[in-house]
Amino acid sequence: MSNSTPSLPYSDLLKLKRWNTPTIYNGWEQITRHDAGHQGFNLEETKDFMPQMGPMVGRAVTVVIEPGNAAHTKTNPHSTREYREYVASIPGPKIVVVQDLDKPNTYGAFWGEVNSSAHRALGCVGTITDGAIRDLDEMCNAGFKALARRLCVGHAYGVPVRWNCEVEVFGTRVKPGQVIHADKHGFLAIPDEDLGKLVEAASFMDANECQTVIPASKDTCGKTNSEILQSLDIAGKAFSAAATAKFGRKGEW
Repeated sequence: MSNSTPSLPYSDLLKLKRWNTPTIYNGWEQITRHDAGHQGFNLEETKDFMPQMGPMVGRAVTVVIEPGNAAHTKTNPHSTREYREYVASIPGPKIVVVQDLDKPNTYGAFWGEVNSSAHRALGCVGTITDGAIRDLDEMCNAGFKALARRLCVGHAYGVPVRWNCEVEVFGTRVKPGQVIHADKHGFLAIPDEDLGKLVEAASFMDANECQTVIPASKDTCGKTNSEILQSLDIAGKAFSAAATAKFGRKGEW
């Protein structure tokens, strides 16, 4: 991880949590220089096992595991304590991003009641893992959200192999300290340089929809199909014009 954590006030993290991940994406694509059509979000399907908890937002703490390999428990018997010291050193809120080297196989879960509770105590709000989780009800009771590939029964040899490194989960690279927004739709790993303008951009694009294309789609009482189509065309142009005036990009809807 870099010497400095990406600067984003806690108040802004709370604001980002008020929107779903697609809304954050709509704002992000207006301000980023990255390829928003192919980068930044999960390229493989994820499953949110706690959708009732809503979105989660936090800085990434990263770890690699390989539960199917028993050798890790012998080559580094103190890895769990050393890894937890790393987790504790990062300002919260935090999301633990876990790369499982056993993929596509699943031999055991890094996450269950005990590990989720321990990470919650260290300021973590949830995890994104391309492996498995278990103790689903107990994880919910701990207030620890999870996006994962599947559930499983055992833990096998689920100890940290390495941490504080770039990882790849669900086809997307995530760096330590990167701000993550995630919900039942998937996740967005936000580049550091886009953080400063993200709250304003997401808020603007959400309001833009509410002022143009959404009312045009709902205010249809007594209108003919021709009138509805005309309203949609007018609203679409207004939506694009507002986005262009603000960001120099027309936006999509």
